[in-house]
Parts: sequence; structure tokens; C-alpha cells
Amino acid sequence: MARNRPDFIKAVENIPGVTYLVSMPGDTLCWLKKPVVIEKGYRYKGQLKSKKVLKTLENKPISFEAHAKNINKYFWYRRKVSEGTKGPIEYEFTKKRVALSKNGLPDKEVWLLIRRTLDAEPIYSYFICNAPLSCRLKLLVWLSGIRWAIEQCFGETKTEIGMDHYEVRKFPGWVHHMMTCMLAHFFLWHIKLRLGKKSTSSYAVAA
Repeated sequence: MARNRPDFIKAVENIPGVTYLVSMPGDTLCWLKKPVVIEKGYRYKGQLKSKKVLKTLENKPISFEAHAKNINKYFWYRRKVSEGTKGPIEYEFTKKRVALSKNGLPDKEVWLLIRRTLDAEPIYSYFICNAPLSCRLKLLVWLSGIRWAIEQCFGETKTEIGMDHYEVRKFPGWVHHMMTCMLAHFFLWHIKLRLGKKSTSSYAVAA
């Protein structure tokens, strides 16, 4: 199931005390300032009904991508997200409180975190987060870097231990292989720490 599906996000939001940061496509629509919604009456088959509409119809939502391309360079901040094997991994970040669009009307308000590479033609990535209004950019940057450390763990377990090298016919055999690889990776991780070598635990930058 895709992590940015509305039903997945709603399920996570129903878990008390959980702060999420979810990657979203660039064509996701939002308002930079939540528009006013009013009730508009109309008749349907002789019955008087009402529906919610925007008070100002010209107030259209914009995509994450369109917003990112219009941000002044002074509002981008370079931050280190991880410590890789070839040095620090850095991006530029900016954040904005937005109201998401759902069926043409404003939905929940979230933090929009935009990340871009340092290339001449940067690649943009977009995330939404349900952190409180007091959330600072530092926390959002840290959350975006956690995923890299997890993927690095999987990469090490595959290349150094052979987690993806298995031929099993039943589920218990697969579980046994995975658990053995994870325990072996945990053991090697402690050995690296004792020898003073970089390990995956040092890749993620502390919040």
C-alpha cells in the first residue's frame, strides 16, 4: 500500500501521540492560507439542499511543485541530514504551513516540507507532517533523514550478510533467515562501534 494514500495517512493520524512525515507527489494541491468556506443553498428535485463552497471562487489551490518554484532563494536553508561514507549528505529545505485540498475544498492543515538537491537543476521532494504549530525546521529535517538510515541498514544487511540470498518454501523458514541476518547485523554493528568505525547509527543527524 502506498504510504501517501489518504486511508493510510488517516489510519496513522488515529494513533495517539504519533507524528508522521509522509512523502507526497508534486502535483498535490494546497492553499498557503486556508480559504473561507460558506454554505450555499440550491434546489434539487423540488427539495432545498445546501453544499459547502469557497467564498471566493477565484481562490484556487496550487500544487506543491508550483509553490516550490516560486520560493525566494533567501527562504531556503542548507542542512545536513546524514553522515554518509563519502562525507555529509546535504540538501536545502524550506517549510510552510498549508491547508490540503480535498474535493476542491480545504481539508486539514499540515506542515509542508520541501527538500531540493544542491545541483544546478535541483530535484525537489515534498513531505507533509502533522507536527504542531510550534514545530521547527530542525525537527522536520531530522524526520526526513531517518528514512535514509533505515535504508542504509537494509543495504548493509544485504551486501554484507546476504539477507536477500535465500531459497525457502515456507514462511517460518523465511522468518528464520531474516531474524538470523538481523541478529548478525546487530552483532557487527556493535563490533564497528568498539573499533571506532562509522556505523549506520551515526548516519542520522540528531534533532
